[in-house]
Amino acid sequence: MKDPLVFVPGLSCNAALYAPQWSALADGRLILVADHARDDSLGAIAERLLAAAPPRFALCGLSMGGYIAFEVLRRAPERVTRLALLDTSAKPATPETNEPRAQMIVLAEKGAYDNVTTLLWQRLVAPARLTDEPLRLLVRGMADDVGAEGFVRQQKAIMRRPDSRPLLAGLEKPTLVLVGEEDAITPVTEAQEMAGLAGGAAELVIMPRCGHLATLEAPEPVTGALARWLA
Repeated sequence: MKDPLVFVPGLSCNAALYAPQWSALADGRLILVADHARDDSLGAIAERLLAAAPPRFALCGLSMGGYIAFEVLRRAPERVTRLALLDTSAKPATPETNEPRAQMIVLAEKGAYDNVTTLLWQRLVAPARLTDEPLRLLVRGMADDVGAEGFVRQQKAIMRRPDSRPLLAGLEKPTLVLVGEEDAITPVTEAQEMAGLAGGAAELVIMPRCGHLATLEAPEPVTGALARWLA
Protein backbone atom coordinates (compact mmCIF):
# COMPACT_ATOMS: atom_id res chain seq x y z
CA MET A 1 0.00 0.00 0.00
CA LYS A 2 1.48 3.33 -1.06
CA ASP A 3 1.67 6.15 1.46
CA PRO A 4 -1.00 8.80 0.90
CA LEU A 5 0.47 12.11 -0.23
CA VAL A 6 -0.53 15.55 1.02
CA PHE A 7 0.49 18.50 -1.13
CA VAL A 8 0.62 21.94 0.48
CA PRO A 9 0.58 24.85 -1.99
CA GLY A 10 2.46 28.10 -1.67
CA LEU A 11 1.23 31.64 -1.11
CA SER A 12 -1.61 32.57 -3.48
CA CYS A 13 -1.50 29.09 -5.03
CA ASN A 14 -3.94 26.20 -5.16
CA ALA A 15 -3.94 22.58 -6.34
CA ALA A 16 -2.94 23.68 -9.85
CA LEU A 17 0.57 24.23 -8.48
CA TYR A 18 0.96 20.44 -8.44
CA ALA A 19 -1.12 19.58 -11.50
CA PRO A 20 1.89 18.38 -13.53
CA GLN A 21 2.85 15.92 -10.78
CA TRP A 22 -0.63 14.68 -9.89
CA SER A 23 -1.28 12.24 -12.72
CA ALA A 24 2.22 10.77 -12.58
CA LEU A 25 2.11 10.12 -8.82
CA ALA A 26 -1.56 9.21 -8.32
CA ASP A 27 -1.46 5.60 -9.54
CA GLY A 28 -2.51 3.56 -6.52
CA ARG A 29 -1.96 6.51 -4.20
CA LEU A 30 -4.39 8.80 -2.40
CA ILE A 31 -3.45 12.44 -2.99
CA LEU A 32 -4.87 15.39 -1.04
CA VAL A 33 -4.21 19.12 -1.25
CA ALA A 34 -4.24 21.12 1.97
CA ASP A 35 -6.71 23.94 2.50
CA HIS A 36 -4.42 26.81 3.51
CA ALA A 37 -6.36 29.99 2.75
CA ARG A 38 -9.01 30.01 5.50
CA ASP A 39 -6.80 30.56 8.57
CA ASP A 40 -4.36 33.28 9.55
CA SER A 41 -1.91 31.19 11.57
CA LEU A 42 0.33 28.29 10.65
CA GLY A 43 -0.95 26.38 13.66
CA ALA A 44 -4.57 26.61 12.56
CA ILE A 45 -3.66 25.63 9.00
CA ALA A 46 -1.68 22.64 10.28
CA GLU A 47 -4.57 21.53 12.48
CA ARG A 48 -6.98 21.77 9.54
CA LEU A 49 -4.57 19.67 7.45
CA LEU A 50 -4.17 17.05 10.17
CA ALA A 51 -7.93 16.77 10.63
CA ALA A 52 -8.41 16.05 6.92
CA ALA A 53 -5.36 13.84 6.33
CA PRO A 54 -5.05 10.05 6.72
CA PRO A 55 -3.40 8.71 9.90
CA ARG A 56 0.00 8.58 8.16
CA PHE A 57 1.08 10.34 4.98
CA ALA A 58 3.94 11.73 2.92
CA LEU A 59 4.05 15.52 3.07
CA CYS A 60 5.20 17.90 0.33
CA GLY A 61 5.15 21.68 0.64
CA LEU A 62 6.37 24.46 -1.66
CA SER A 63 7.30 27.89 -0.27
CA MET A 64 4.55 28.72 2.26
CA GLY A 65 3.65 25.05 1.97
CA GLY A 66 7.03 24.28 3.47
CA TYR A 67 6.35 26.54 6.45
CA ILE A 68 3.09 24.66 6.99
CA ALA A 69 4.85 21.31 6.59
CA PHE A 70 7.23 22.28 9.38
CA GLU A 71 4.27 23.16 11.60
CA VAL A 72 2.69 19.77 10.89
CA LEU A 73 6.00 18.11 11.74
CA ARG A 74 6.16 20.13 14.94
CA ARG A 75 2.69 18.98 16.01
CA ALA A 76 2.45 15.39 14.75
CA PRO A 77 5.84 14.04 13.60
CA GLU A 78 4.67 10.45 13.98
CA ARG A 79 2.08 10.92 11.24
CA VAL A 80 4.54 12.12 8.59
CA THR A 81 6.29 9.25 6.80
CA ARG A 82 8.50 11.38 4.54
CA LEU A 83 9.03 15.07 3.85
CA ALA A 84 9.57 17.11 0.67
CA LEU A 85 10.57 20.76 0.99
CA LEU A 86 10.39 22.63 -2.31
CA ASP A 87 11.61 26.21 -2.76
CA THR A 88 11.19 27.07 0.90
CA SER A 89 13.16 28.00 4.01
CA ALA A 90 13.40 26.86 7.62
CA LYS A 91 14.38 30.32 8.90
CA PRO A 92 12.00 32.36 11.06
CA ALA A 93 10.25 35.52 10.03
CA THR A 94 12.14 38.73 10.80
CA PRO A 95 11.22 42.43 10.72
CA GLU A 96 13.15 42.69 7.44
CA THR A 97 11.27 39.84 5.76
CA ASN A 98 7.94 40.98 7.18
CA GLU A 99 8.12 44.58 5.98
CA PRO A 100 7.36 43.86 2.29
CA ARG A 101 4.66 41.41 3.34
CA ALA A 102 3.00 44.10 5.46
CA GLN A 103 3.11 46.45 2.49
CA MET A 104 1.41 43.86 0.30
CA ILE A 105 -1.28 43.35 2.93
CA VAL A 106 -2.00 47.09 2.89
CA LEU A 107 -2.30 47.05 -0.90
CA ALA A 108 -4.57 44.02 -0.88
CA GLU A 109 -6.82 45.50 1.79
CA LYS A 110 -7.08 48.75 -0.19
CA GLY A 111 -8.41 46.88 -3.22
CA ALA A 112 -5.12 46.74 -5.13
CA TYR A 113 -4.72 42.95 -5.12
CA ASP A 114 -4.18 43.08 -8.90
CA ASN A 115 -1.09 45.19 -8.29
CA VAL A 116 0.15 42.71 -5.69
CA THR A 117 -0.14 39.76 -8.07
CA THR A 118 1.69 41.72 -10.78
CA LEU A 119 4.53 42.56 -8.40
CA LEU A 120 4.80 38.99 -7.16
CA TRP A 121 5.00 37.58 -10.69
CA GLN A 122 8.26 39.44 -11.25
CA ARG A 123 9.94 37.33 -8.55
CA LEU A 124 8.13 34.02 -8.82
CA VAL A 125 9.77 32.57 -11.92
CA ALA A 126 13.15 32.53 -13.60
CA PRO A 127 13.82 35.67 -15.70
CA ALA A 128 13.55 33.69 -18.93
CA ARG A 129 9.98 32.68 -18.03
CA LEU A 130 8.63 36.18 -17.38
CA THR A 131 7.32 36.35 -20.94
CA ASP A 132 5.67 32.90 -20.71
CA GLU A 133 2.06 34.04 -21.01
CA PRO A 134 0.37 30.66 -20.38
CA LEU A 135 2.40 30.27 -17.19
CA ARG A 136 1.60 33.82 -16.11
CA LEU A 137 -2.11 33.25 -16.66
CA LEU A 138 -1.97 30.00 -14.68
CA VAL A 139 -0.25 31.74 -11.76
CA ARG A 140 -2.70 34.62 -11.96
CA GLY A 141 -5.63 32.20 -11.99
CA MET A 142 -4.40 30.57 -8.79
CA ALA A 143 -4.03 33.98 -7.14
CA ASP A 144 -7.54 34.96 -8.18
CA ASP A 145 -8.86 31.72 -6.71
CA VAL A 146 -7.20 32.41 -3.35
CA GLY A 147 -8.43 36.01 -3.45
CA ALA A 148 -7.37 39.10 -1.56
CA GLU A 149 -8.83 38.02 1.78
CA GLY A 150 -7.19 34.59 1.59
CA PHE A 151 -3.92 36.23 0.59
CA VAL A 152 -4.02 38.52 3.64
CA ARG A 153 -4.67 35.58 5.96
CA GLN A 154 -1.79 33.66 4.40
CA GLN A 155 0.62 36.58 4.76
CA LYS A 156 -0.32 37.05 8.41
CA ALA A 157 0.40 33.36 9.02
CA ILE A 158 3.77 33.55 7.26
CA MET A 159 4.77 36.66 9.20
CA ARG A 160 4.56 34.71 12.48
CA ARG A 161 6.50 31.65 11.39
CA PRO A 162 9.02 30.33 13.94
CA ASP A 163 12.53 28.99 13.42
CA SER A 164 12.10 25.46 12.05
CA ARG A 165 15.77 24.62 11.72
CA PRO A 166 15.81 22.65 15.01
CA LEU A 167 13.23 20.27 13.50
CA LEU A 168 15.70 19.23 10.81
CA ALA A 169 18.51 18.23 13.14
CA GLY A 170 18.50 14.47 13.49
CA LEU A 171 15.59 14.06 11.10
CA GLU A 172 15.33 10.40 10.12
CA LYS A 173 12.50 10.55 7.60
CA PRO A 174 13.33 10.33 3.88
CA THR A 175 13.59 14.02 2.97
CA LEU A 176 13.77 15.78 -0.38
CA VAL A 177 15.02 19.38 -0.48
CA LEU A 178 14.49 20.85 -3.94
CA VAL A 179 15.09 24.38 -5.19
CA GLY A 180 15.19 26.29 -8.44
CA GLU A 181 18.68 27.44 -9.34
CA GLU A 182 17.32 30.94 -10.03
CA ASP A 183 14.88 31.13 -7.11
CA ALA A 184 14.94 34.78 -5.99
CA ILE A 185 12.63 34.28 -2.99
CA THR A 186 14.12 31.26 -1.20
CA PRO A 187 17.52 30.88 -2.87
CA VAL A 188 19.77 27.86 -3.17
CA THR A 189 21.62 28.76 0.01
CA GLU A 190 18.40 28.22 2.00
CA ALA A 191 17.99 24.74 0.55
CA GLN A 192 21.63 23.91 1.18
CA GLU A 193 21.24 24.90 4.82
CA MET A 194 18.15 22.70 5.25
CA ALA A 195 19.76 19.71 3.57
CA GLY A 196 22.88 20.14 5.67
CA LEU A 197 20.89 20.24 8.88
CA ALA A 198 18.91 17.13 7.92
CA GLY A 199 22.11 15.26 7.18
CA GLY A 200 21.96 11.78 5.70
CA ALA A 201 18.16 11.77 5.58
CA ALA A 202 18.07 14.49 2.93
CA GLU A 203 18.59 14.60 -0.82
CA LEU A 204 19.33 18.04 -2.25
CA VAL A 205 18.14 18.68 -5.82
CA ILE A 206 18.83 21.95 -7.64
CA MET A 207 16.75 22.59 -10.76
CA PRO A 208 18.67 24.51 -13.43
CA ARG A 209 17.09 27.51 -15.20
CA CYS A 210 14.24 27.42 -12.71
CA GLY A 211 12.80 29.99 -10.30
CA HIS A 212 10.52 29.74 -7.27
CA LEU A 213 7.68 27.74 -8.85
CA ALA A 214 9.67 24.62 -9.62
CA THR A 215 6.66 22.32 -10.01
CA LEU A 216 5.39 24.45 -12.90
CA GLU A 217 8.67 25.66 -14.39
CA ALA A 218 10.36 22.25 -14.50
CA PRO A 219 7.43 19.84 -14.23
CA GLU A 220 9.05 16.65 -15.55
CA PRO A 221 12.30 16.83 -13.54
CA VAL A 222 10.40 17.77 -10.38
CA THR A 223 8.00 14.87 -10.91
CA GLY A 224 10.97 12.56 -11.30
CA ALA A 225 12.54 13.79 -8.07
CA LEU A 226 9.25 13.33 -6.21
CA ALA A 227 8.79 9.84 -7.64
CA ARG A 228 12.25 8.83 -6.39
CA TRP A 229 11.48 10.34 -2.99
CA LEU A 230 8.25 8.35 -2.76
CA ALA A 231 9.73 5.06 -3.99
